[in-house]
Amino acid sequence: MSDLSADAPLWQPDAEHIAATRLTGFTRFVEQRHVQSLPDYAALHRWSVTQRADFWSAIWDFCEVIGEKGTRLLIDGDRMPGAQWFPDAKLNFARNLLRRPAGRDEDADAIVFQGEDKLQRRLSHAALYQEVSRLVAALRQLGVGPGDRVAAYMPNMPETVVAMLATASLGAIFSSASQDFGVQGVLDRFGQIEPKVLIAADGVFYGGKTLDAMARIGEIVSQIPSIEAAVIVPYTQDEHSLDAIRDGVMWADFLAPHADAGEIEFVDMPFNAPLYIMFSSGTTGVPKCIVHGAGGTLLQHLKEHQLHSDIKADDRVFYFTTCGWMMWNWLVSALASEATLLLFDGSPFAGRGVVLWDFVSAERCTLFGTSAKYLDAAAKLGLKPAVTHDLAPLRAVLSTGSPLSPEGFEYVYHDIKNDVCLSSVSGGTDIVSCFVLGNPNGPVWRGELQAKGLGLAVEVFDENGKPLVGGKGELVCTKPFPCMPVEFWNDPGGARYHAAYFERFANIWCHGDWSEEIHHAGGHVGMVIYGRSDATLNPGGVRIGTAEIYRQVEKLPEVLESIVIGQDFESDVRVVLFVRLRDGLTLDDALAARIKLVIRENASPRHVPAKILQVPDIPRTKSGKIVELAVRAVVHGQEVKNIEALANPEALAHFRDRAELAQ
Repeated sequence: MSDLSADAPLWQPDAEHIAATRLTGFTRFVEQRHVQSLPDYAALHRWSVTQRADFWSAIWDFCEVIGEKGTRLLIDGDRMPGAQWFPDAKLNFARNLLRRPAGRDEDADAIVFQGEDKLQRRLSHAALYQEVSRLVAALRQLGVGPGDRVAAYMPNMPETVVAMLATASLGAIFSSASQDFGVQGVLDRFGQIEPKVLIAADGVFYGGKTLDAMARIGEIVSQIPSIEAAVIVPYTQDEHSLDAIRDGVMWADFLAPHADAGEIEFVDMPFNAPLYIMFSSGTTGVPKCIVHGAGGTLLQHLKEHQLHSDIKADDRVFYFTTCGWMMWNWLVSALASEATLLLFDGSPFAGRGVVLWDFVSAERCTLFGTSAKYLDAAAKLGLKPAVTHDLAPLRAVLSTGSPLSPEGFEYVYHDIKNDVCLSSVSGGTDIVSCFVLGNPNGPVWRGELQAKGLGLAVEVFDENGKPLVGGKGELVCTKPFPCMPVEFWNDPGGARYHAAYFERFANIWCHGDWSEEIHHAGGHVGMVIYGRSDATLNPGGVRIGTAEIYRQVEKLPEVLESIVIGQDFESDVRVVLFVRLRDGLTLDDALAARIKLVIRENASPRHVPAKILQVPDIPRTKSGKIVELAVRAVVHGQEVKNIEALANPEALAHFRDRAELAQ
């Protein structure tokens, strides 16, 4: 049930719900195995970080990982980086995602795909296995094997999942970028990792338009010499000329010789064998190439799906994402929990603006995931799926990408569904997962993330590296965990890897989030993320998280979106706020005064901006995150090093050479 009163949780699971969760099942499993009582989530979390080897071994067994675990669980367990998890283990990531126990319906949906409002397809478990088998045979014929890279320049469609599973089946390394990246953005990523094979769709549908990609694919292939074959997936067109693409072959022709490929010969790999190469956003330079291992990714996703999100066999899981965001990798792992993937590609506001809700309602979705920005935009548009759509099967809503405001929490319970577990989750590409996320057995409080991840020794540190109980500081993890990156690509000696996470505090993972641990009367503990540490404001020497300002400004109905920076001014830093207003509105003195008042009354006088300026658009990354550092660079006349990382780089012009910023 939900309660929108200020002094109560928004949602509290009842005893029947708690008894049925996978988290409760895991707790009982651990209690029986280790003969100890774990009466609540706090006790389970304490055990999981003090007995980390036993915890992750229990995850392996409870989630029924297919593979050889080995007898050694953890070596050098206090070194970060340097701890070795399951050093004797052998497994194949794809085998774990393609499992389907005997007796289950092979014709049931493995993947349901919708391409905006243009196309819908279904792939059964049997059909998915067959498609992967055929692609495995074709890639093997090209000589693809362990350590080789296969890159996908693709929409979020079934063939992308097939490509990943086939690559992982061979022990090779998969990397993906969405087709909203231009040529330079792709070269900045794939050019560093030198893929042997490129798999690319001919184009995408977005916002009612058909966007052709064939010319871009030709340029990409011509500029990455390592590519031996470019496989073109038909999506927006039926026929193509491959003249512009070196060594180009159509998907159907590539697979045609392998119609009866049969059983997949999975290549078993060590626990830390590279599985994915993922990329940092690249807004401050060429993207870092982050290598993630198969074993750590699998264990972490199984844990997050089954224990933190309560995903069960035959659940139907949706996340609005592209293939250039880590949530795609997170989503597809739900196959390992025997769930159905609901894939959508295109604009979330296509057609009548409710295309996502039409899809999740028709497909009986049980978990709906999206970004905080989407929820905020849906609220501003007045969407009310609780009224317009049948969402009876929906049990969980997940939000990430940026902090979800308290008003965003209320929107979900008032206008989407009042009896769901709403989990605001936070982590990143760096760990291909989350540090702080949901707890299906616990209450949901407005504006708070429910729980620290099991097995993760998450704390908040002050500037001197001391734990904070109350107060804002750096989000850190004080003990090694299996899904830490294996390495950065082309980083001899690990210097860039060390600088990214361990330079601030020795032997401590510093994630770069400005955070606070909230302690309530009665023992309840929640977490709040205020934004990236490197984007915090520092007026008068006091650090302020940008999300603290966004939460207040975007309460106002006139404001669609905002971005705030610290501007160097007269030997100090002053807060400058830019707002994007509803169409037809202009920022006047009265509205500026209202904005300042709501910030002053609900945050503090230090949060009140010295300047408020109107802009028609706000720059964001491909995954929808606003880019405060890029705007700050432009305001200070500095170069934005990687424009290709932005979805709308033209928006930066609205912040350049503003006369008001010199006053």
